[in-house]
Amino acid sequence: MTKTRGNDHVDPRMLTEKPLPQDGQVRGRAKGKGRPSRSVTVNLAESPLGWLHARGHLNDRQFDAGEKLRMDWERANLSPSVTMRWNATPFASSRPSSSDMLNQTEAQIAAKQRFDQAIVFVGKDLADISWRVICAGESVPAAEKTLGWPVRSGKLVLKIALDRLGDFYRLPG
Repeated sequence: MTKTRGNDHVDPRMLTEKPLPQDGQVRGRAKGKGRPSRSVTVNLAESPLGWLHARGHLNDRQFDAGEKLRMDWERANLSPSVTMRWNATPFASSRPSSSDMLNQTEAQIAAKQRFDQAIVFVGKDLADISWRVICAGESVPAAEKTLGWPVRSGKLVLKIALDRLGDFYRLPG
């Protein structure tokens, strides 16, 4: 969906042009021999998991399992952060009126417990690729390189981890 401002169409996605190596230059050793390189447009807001799902490398169950783990990671507030919180103090009237609802601290603790249980359920061998790609947002090739794995092995291992996460979160499929 695009927003319009007058006659201009503005795409709401965060897109940027990323040059490939030697952008605009000719590839190859001698000038004039080889193909010119190109640039690509990249959505900076798209996660590696979203990228794989959008291109048909992951099914809906695997994608949903990864998103549930990422949501638990974010709700548990496990990502690195600054030492000072600048958000406003909540007022008493903004709290849920129901006594059975979790307050923010309880929800954070519950999310941390679910995250820890999911990582244990996935297993030691699959936890590293799961955390790197799903939570830290590393691309699969970057995770493969960091872990010292062969090229193109990460996607297969990630799919196995996502299947286990789907079992942990009891997703249908």
